[in-house]
Amino acid sequence: MGLDMYAYTAPANSIDKDVDFEKGELPELSEIHYWRKHPNLHGWMAELYVKKGGTAETFNCTPVRLTASDLDELENAIKGGELPPTSGFFFGESIGDETEDDLDFIAKARVAIEAGDAVLYDSWW
Repeated sequence: MGLDMYAYTAPANSIDKDVDFEKGELPELSEIHYWRKHPNLHGWMAELYVKKGGTAETFNCTPVRLTASDLDELENAIKGGELPPTSGFFFGESIGDETEDDLDFIAKARVAIEAGDAVLYDSWW
């Protein structure tokens, strides 16, 4: 058990909102990135989910769509060491060596968006 985190792509025209998708509402997704126990990144995504109007009580198994602008903000937070300290029972710890992997994700996500895909972050713990 633990915090498993995923980034997926789907055709952008198949997704019409940023948060609070109903079961079965999302098309088939293609995984583009995976993280294991990086709670500070998860905390940033949870804040984004709320900022975009997400209403789930717990940010778990609750996808959030990432835009190019979101990726810019995330990149700035990563490079500035500003991911929020986040903890949870199964989360583990962000240990500080995740930057290169996080920036690799951002690069892949930007390519996907430029190609006409939507990018979503999801997690399960």
